[in-house]
Amino acid sequence: MSDFEQPVIEEFRANRGNVGGARPGSRLVLLTTTGRRSGQPHTVPVEFLHDGNGRTLVIASAAGAEEHPQWYRNLLTEPRVTVETGAFTYTADAEVLDGAERDAAFARAAEMDPTWAEYQRRTDRVIPVVALRPVEGGPAEDLPWGDALTVIHDVFRRELATLRAEVARSGPRLGAQLRINCLALCQGLGHHHHTEDDGTFPLLDEANPELAGVLAGLRAEHEAIAALLGRLRTVVADEGADAGAVAEQVGQLTRQLEAHLDHEERELIPALNALGAVRA
Repeated sequence: MSDFEQPVIEEFRANRGNVGGARPGSRLVLLTTTGRRSGQPHTVPVEFLHDGNGRTLVIASAAGAEEHPQWYRNLLTEPRVTVETGAFTYTADAEVLDGAERDAAFARAAEMDPTWAEYQRRTDRVIPVVALRPVEGGPAEDLPWGDALTVIHDVFRRELATLRAEVARSGPRLGAQLRINCLALCQGLGHHHHTEDDGTFPLLDEANPELAGVLAGLRAEHEAIAALLGRLRTVVADEGADAGAVAEQVGQLTRQLEAHLDHEERELIPALNALGAVRA
């Protein structure tokens, strides 16, 4: 564990995935591997990429060092790893990408952030890209339902802020990874709202009939946000789309979604917390 990594790990866990300091706006997870010699858990913060296929991609750059980082050498021996996102903790199977799949993923990363290309120029080794495929998991900690909802909402708030920054600095061309990031946000939000509509809201309907009007309003907001997500998907799917069109759609989505998240928290947190804890 380096002097740099330990404070990041502590901040990540204390703030449920929100890290400032030297890495603001980075998409980070905590990756725990099993030491290939010690057999002990080894945790590091790593930046990740969405891949659009239910996996998380991490890059074993070691800032362009000539040797692979320890976490990468560990997972070659034991590919079952643990991933902490701040909101959730899950086990995953690690797979090292090769050939065209690795090259395409690395090219997307370098297009989004030229630092990755700089790291590759510093070393003769081919920097590995690793796909983490979830196996099982759940909430990172036991929290009352309402507090757990706020943690999930904060993940979406951070992702929106990161996406807006990426669009702003992307230039006129919409890159491949930026398209994937937009679609990952759409997929995650759609899944979250379906879960609320089909699971959380019916529970509240039964336990709190006085919230019927509030829940009807929130369901209507879900429908409005779904329409915005549909428009964003349409823009992203257009090969001729530019970043300005995406920025406009992301801006509209941000304004409406942030208002919705605030509204939902104001109205539902007390009733949700009364239901008890979500078990990690």
